[in-house]
Amino acid sequence: MKFSIARETLLTPLSQVIGVVEKRQTLPILSNVMLQLSGGQLEMTGTDLEVQLLSRVNVETGEEGAMTIPARKLLDIFRLLPERSDVSLEHNEDRLSIRSGRSRFNLTTLPVENYPAFDSGSTDLEVTLPSENLRLALDKTIFAMAQQDVRSYLNGLLIDLEGHTLRTVASDGHRLAVFQETLPSAFASNRQIIVPRKGIQELSRLLGDADDSLTIQISPNTIRVNLGQVTFSAKLIEGRYPDYQRVMPRELSRIYQATKEELKAALSRVSVLTSEKQKSVSLEVDEAGQMILKAQNSEHEEAEERLMVDAQGGAVSVGFNAGYLLEAVNHVDSELVRLSFTDLANSCLVEDATDQRFKYVVMPRIKMAE
Repeated sequence: MKFSIARETLLTPLSQVIGVVEKRQTLPILSNVMLQLSGGQLEMTGTDLEVQLLSRVNVETGEEGAMTIPARKLLDIFRLLPERSDVSLEHNEDRLSIRSGRSRFNLTTLPVENYPAFDSGSTDLEVTLPSENLRLALDKTIFAMAQQDVRSYLNGLLIDLEGHTLRTVASDGHRLAVFQETLPSAFASNRQIIVPRKGIQELSRLLGDADDSLTIQISPNTIRVNLGQVTFSAKLIEGRYPDYQRVMPRELSRIYQATKEELKAALSRVSVLTSEKQKSVSLEVDEAGQMILKAQNSEHEEAEERLMVDAQGGAVSVGFNAGYLLEAVNHVDSELVRLSFTDLANSCLVEDATDQRFKYVVMPRIKMAE
């Protein structure tokens, strides 16, 4: 295998693929990236067995072949080479020679046949949609995913395809984020899949540079997303996601509308004196529409903020994790944010006042049916 390429041409796709390559691997070959040159196209593949990224670039001339190379060493070399430099790569047996100007590098390679295959299975549902729709849906919900929860389904994000509706849902058991988008064309069939946390984070990162549209291919155990020159694949989390619709509060009787920036600033200041673990703040609204935010820590230090809100339904007094509430407010795009409560005030529904696609529920503990 032998070819020449411009530094920048290889650097960008290599940086994309490196995202799934772990620094420490039980299998040494998983620290490598696989390069395959065929038909004037160079494919770069990285995987950790759960997530795989494949990126393609065109190569005008070269000798076809395949090899696996230490991913981070190759990336570091290309990063440190001078801008707009040409690079020659030549693979012989178990060595890769890299030349650029007066720079020379020799890396050890591992056999391609030992590189693990990623079985995507047969596709039973294929969906094409604008990349912007999926990017926004992920951006609005991934922050609420759990980390290392014993309930494996919470360590991922639910993608719910139903009729004309695309929903993304995330929860860590204390809060729930839901984004809903109505699309022009209906899906061929309804489907719910749970994509693991690492896969969703990588997909979200890739969507920032995606083309106008993308294709999602779903098989019983995997998801594959084709984004032009990049293909993302991930194993799905087995099991059924809880009925998130049951968590959404009904019969909202107390509704308060606040200026987003004012509420955000008040929450941020009060949070300074919350306890390290609980981050608890009390939220009170009186009959006149005055909202009072209070915090106290173990050293008996106190903080208080007051702001006026548009209040409907009377007074309320509740306590919340300031960080959870602040994250919800941060994901509202309009100038106004709406906080709604039931008579029992045991949960809070946070919404964008002008965009009903995004809904966020925060409570001391979300009871999700198994």
